Amino acid sequence: MLDDLPEPKRQPNLLFAATRYLGGPVRPPAAFRDWAVSHWADLTATMRERSTQTNEPARCATLLPVLAGLPQPLALLEVGAAAGLCLYPDEYQYRFDGLSIGPPESLVRIDCAVSGDVPVPAEVPEVVWRAGIDLNPLDVADDNDLRWLESLIWPDQPARVARLRAAARIVGEHPPMIRCGDLLAELPALAAQAPASATLVVFHSAVLVYLSAETRRAFVDIVQSLPGHWISNEGPDVLPELVAPVRLPTSGPPPFVLALDGTPLALAAPHGQSLHWLR
Repeated sequence: MLDDLPEPKRQPNLLFAATRYLGGPVRPPAAFRDWAVSHWADLTATMRERSTQTNEPARCATLLPVLAGLPQPLALLEVGAAAGLCLYPDEYQYRFDGLSIGPPESLVRIDCAVSGDVPVPAEVPEVVWRAGIDLNPLDVADDNDLRWLESLIWPDQPARVARLRAAARIVGEHPPMIRCGDLLAELPALAAQAPASATLVVFHSAVLVYLSAETRRAFVDIVQSLPGHWISNEGPDVLPELVAPVRLPTSGPPPFVLALDGTPLALAAPHGQSLHWLR
């Protein structure tokens, strides 16, 4: 049945998220299977319409030391922005092994375990411009879009749902500019709109994995031609040229490789839970 869908739509995360979005069970397995088979038309319609867009604000914790170390203020441009929850690193509060930074009144509080010589900043960066690109931008003010974001979170992680809702309230007060379109076509023009008085930072987390190798190479060529800086936060198989000098752990789930302008800096947990500095 899945083989009748386009190959990019056969992702397990997409299948389970669409099931939850439509109110179906994901456990026990037999109940999920029976429901999916009997609701296949509605389920596949949702899978064709929607995309995997895990917009995890806790990823800002792993980006923060890099962002804070760049010349301030910053103009942030996120590729694969979804609803833009990662465009607000200055609005969240962080705890790095007990050290707290960020607005104490923030509704979003993120814990990140650190190891190695992580340059934990004394304060959050100054952001003066925010923009994003996505093939299917989401709006946190839209109940269906917010429900889709929640459906993408694994059901045994309620803390992530609470954090997403809190971040959505912050973002909803001052929505970012998110351009709908292909990243290769939209990136140069949108980057040109960033204020000249700010440092442009193009960044992405768990996005390039959904692109073909050819599109990734084209993206790297474009982003390296832009002024400012490029932060990538992707799985080790996504940009293998960045991973060659990195010693990856031999057990456990593979971490993301966090890099600045093509230079690996750290290994990051996929949802911002931890950060290990490489140098």
